Amino acid sequence: MSSVRAYTATSPTAPLTPGTIERREVGPHDVLIDIAYAGVCHSDIHTVRGDWGRVPYPLTVGHEIAGVVAHVGSEVTRHRVGDRVGVGCMVDSCRECVNCRAGVEQYCLRGFTDTYNGTDRDGSVTQGGYSEQIVVDEHFVLRLPESIPFERAAPLLCAGITTYSPLRTWKAGPGTRVAVVGMGGLGHMAVKIAHALGAEVTVLSQSLKKREDGLRFGADHYHATSDPDTFTRLAGTFDLIVNTVSASIDMDAYLDLLALDGTLVSVGAPPEPVPVTLFTLFENRRSFAGSKIGGIDQTQEMLDFCAEHDIAPEVEVIGADQVNDAWERVMASDVRYRFVIDVATLREPATA
Repeated sequence: MSSVRAYTATSPTAPLTPGTIERREVGPHDVLIDIAYAGVCHSDIHTVRGDWGRVPYPLTVGHEIAGVVAHVGSEVTRHRVGDRVGVGCMVDSCRECVNCRAGVEQYCLRGFTDTYNGTDRDGSVTQGGYSEQIVVDEHFVLRLPESIPFERAAPLLCAGITTYSPLRTWKAGPGTRVAVVGMGGLGHMAVKIAHALGAEVTVLSQSLKKREDGLRFGADHYHATSDPDTFTRLAGTFDLIVNTVSASIDMDAYLDLLALDGTLVSVGAPPEPVPVTLFTLFENRRSFAGSKIGGIDQTQEMLDFCAEHDIAPEVEVIGADQVNDAWERVMASDVRYRFVIDVATLREPATA
């Protein structure tokens, strides 16, 4: 075991504080990563605040991790010391069930191991990327393309794959009309990726304040959902709607925007149940679905796709001692579009 510096949550209401966490020794198939940058995801906040269930404090969150391989186990074949690598939302799975064998480890029938707040192989609680180092099985370590800077690569490991996976699964591309609900960390990536796939892209955002950004990222159209006429004008329009917001919305109103055989996929997860009227699904033979990140192979595919198409998140780099302010700004939707922690600042004295 080794101790590394980290920012840690001690309760659902207390601010994150600097401290240390323990990392397991590097096993034969493990990779030790010096973390360079860690993205701030809304899921980090939901988890710490107990929105999604019980939390074993103290807990270090962060599942958008970019860094460099510092050491490899004796039987590692996928990575070498010095490689640019990343870690996303999962660090293990059974690798034996039908879903794991199909390359969709995120749907492991025994449950995959979350990067944080999961149960590690030794029974301990997994700790995330707001820290100096992490030890991960080589199978769950991704190769980062050279053309994507570390700070912009980190959010791809969650925001990127979370939006890429449903766009690929429901075949967004030329001739398809895709709507993206929300223009935050997930939404702006959905716009960029859907545009690169060749779809006609519409942003559905509460207001028009990010319209210029949306069009610059590749949206063809941009509408305010606070205007009731939007839902009337766009009824029956879209083949695919990707809902990226984690707040409750009137799902029936958005389902009404689907064309024949259209699908609404939610990747945002509000803490409370969202009602859906079945009769809304009956019209136009609509579907309502959910999607959870992506498998390891698809995540690597996404990284390579983003490198090929010059796609990367818009980020604001912060010091570790700014993370509590950043969380407040995330909750206030005051970020364009992803905070990323410069982990080198963990080695510096806190100033706030």
